[in-house]
Amino acid sequence: MLLNKFQIGSTKNSSKGNYRKGDLGSALLFLSPTLVIFCTFILFPVFFSFYLSFQKWNMFSGDASFVGLDNYARMIQSAEFWQVLKNTAIYSIGTIPINMALSLWVAYLLNKKIAGKKFLRTAFFAPVIISPVAAALIWRWMYDPNFGLVNFFVESLGFDPVNWLNEPTAAMFALIIMSVWKTFGINMVLFSAGLQGIPESYYEAAELDGAGKWAKFWNITIPMLAPTTFFIMIMSMISSFQVFDVVYVLTSEYAFKFFEMGYASAISYFLFALLFLLTMMQIKYLKSKVYGVA
Repeated sequence: MLLNKFQIGSTKNSSKGNYRKGDLGSALLFLSPTLVIFCTFILFPVFFSFYLSFQKWNMFSGDASFVGLDNYARMIQSAEFWQVLKNTAIYSIGTIPINMALSLWVAYLLNKKIAGKKFLRTAFFAPVIISPVAAALIWRWMYDPNFGLVNFFVESLGFDPVNWLNEPTAAMFALIIMSVWKTFGINMVLFSAGLQGIPESYYEAAELDGAGKWAKFWNITIPMLAPTTFFIMIMSMISSFQVFDVVYVLTSEYAFKFFEMGYASAISYFLFALLFLLTMMQIKYLKSKVYGVA
């Protein structure tokens, strides 16, 4: 009885949380470097850029004037803006299905007992840790119309060389290939983790019922990977649309060439609102399919 009373008393005390007076101060002290960095480089720029989106401000001349929604109206009326937004949508539609299909296929193969599995996983994941700038330089050389490796293989198949980076259609195709190569490794790792979480007993039971490899894949693997697929699809969509700030040269031109920070900030917040809306729609739709939640 005495032991039970002691345990109950300990539970009550622990549930209330026995914090010393100096705990909060110590926690803030240890968190202060992170908080300073977060507030300086993330929180402040977010709110300041929102303020700038209603301003006409040149960062070098210092001239600033409130223009209200003029920056947003200018953006909406820009034909170039909508064209590049369309290109970004095409890029996302082209990248996401190829990326997910390839990463799932490679993860499925590497989940089997094959020689050199660890080496292959490392090799496929290696592009993920390469910096985007270095990856772009590598592929820029590979796509070179005169001495690039890609055209070398194209010509060896009997076709004419392609100016990959200067023709609109070819440039989009080249960008999709490079992006899939650069990012599919992380999705492969996530799919691998999902595959390893599927109980082997499910496959054994299916074999007893006479199910073949294809039937097991569609009726067991795909449904059991639904939560992983849900997460990867959401993150892939967000990351693919983030290429907007790379593809849409107008943003960088107006922000860092013409120094029109207000217009650039308006474009950035439009992208944020669009991504937020698309993400919420995707989450609502996929939740109903994956978890049966309306």
